[in-house]
Amino acid sequence: MSDTNSPLSLNNLEMSEGNKPLLNAVIKHIRENVDPISEEYHRLADAQEDRWSYHPRQLELLEGAKQKARDAGLWNFFLPNAETGEGLSNLDYAYIAAELGKNPLASQTLNCSAPDTGNMEVLERVGTPEQKEKWLKPLLAGEIRSAFAMTEPDRASSDAKNIAMSAVLENGEWVMNGEKYYISGAGDPRCKIMIVMVKTSPDAEPFRQQSQILVPIDTPGVEILGPMHVFGHDDAPHGHMHIKFTNVRVPESNILWGEGKGFEISQVRLGPGRIHHCMRSIGQAEKALDLMIERGLSRVAFGKKIVDLGKNMETISRAKIEIESMRLLVLKAAKAMDVLGNKEARIWVSMIKAKVPEQVCDIIDQAMQVHGATGISQWSPLSGMYAQQRTLRYADGPDEVHHHVIARHEVQTYKDSNERQDAAKQHTENRGSAGFMG
Repeated sequence: MSDTNSPLSLNNLEMSEGNKPLLNAVIKHIRENVDPISEEYHRLADAQEDRWSYHPRQLELLEGAKQKARDAGLWNFFLPNAETGEGLSNLDYAYIAAELGKNPLASQTLNCSAPDTGNMEVLERVGTPEQKEKWLKPLLAGEIRSAFAMTEPDRASSDAKNIAMSAVLENGEWVMNGEKYYISGAGDPRCKIMIVMVKTSPDAEPFRQQSQILVPIDTPGVEILGPMHVFGHDDAPHGHMHIKFTNVRVPESNILWGEGKGFEISQVRLGPGRIHHCMRSIGQAEKALDLMIERGLSRVAFGKKIVDLGKNMETISRAKIEIESMRLLVLKAAKAMDVLGNKEARIWVSMIKAKVPEQVCDIIDQAMQVHGATGISQWSPLSGMYAQQRTLRYADGPDEVHHHVIARHEVQTYKDSNERQDAAKQHTENRGSAGFMG
């Protein structure tokens, strides 16, 4: 076994020395350029008559913070080992992602927001020069936004083989028909391009039937039917949209990587994306814990500060323990991706995806409880944080799929180990018999 594949190498979870100043610069940027604009930005959003647009001042605040990030060299961190990004390892970026999770505007100011991150990584890895020039270049510059359309309303989309939206090649064009829903980011007026998962080869083997095709959102036949709500939140203007595709035509050249490559492309984006989601989630858990403590110290009931009532001190302790446990697990998954590659690290990635959103939901729920009724109201960010984290238990595969992947791997590992032991025992017995007979 080589050093890079050894268990010890996976346990070295320290951020590289050369990138520690970068992390400090990100923390400074959020504190000085993002936190101060957040209150005004969200106040303007609440006052908008058209919820699916931006107030000019919102965009001014956002672009100002983005320009400060660009000037400081804080841009496109998410692309691991890429010429177009900072070239950070997954492990190093994981530390940064945790900080980004503490303020919902932070990721966007560094051009590190989902779903753009995954879409840019796909284009960077498998896009043609023409596709990169037309779509990747403005995405990397933060000039436009994008969406990824996979989930379908009438299919169990947790099994991606069920994707049924059709794409048929006719006279050099893909003709697409079907529906997608929960398409995050498609409500944003800055969203210009979608990557759409479609069925192009229904007679091929199950994992070769799907392809991914670039579809400009203003293509004739693309109809946004409306937003899907999450616990009553429409998340405007970002949105999670229900979209109908009726005889949508795009050039044959809009296909990514080639026909039947849909599943392979998904593996490019899902591993890193899950690391990013989980570390941002840990940042949210830390924010929820801070809010829990702040509330507990500032309110009195029954003659005591709320923090001293019941088991609230133990609740704070357990939340902190869980946050640090989750952090170590996600960092190890990130290191596994760096050392072993996306495919071999998939078990670690499934572990964090099954563990983190569920546990973060519990911590936010406890913070809401300490806040009382305010915790579930518009006066607190906690209800929105909870809705986002609860959604992550579906996004990029539901909990059950990840638990199945982990358990299947463990069962197979156990069987393989027993078979090796049985074979070794049989070999020893055969040698002993041969020696006796001799």
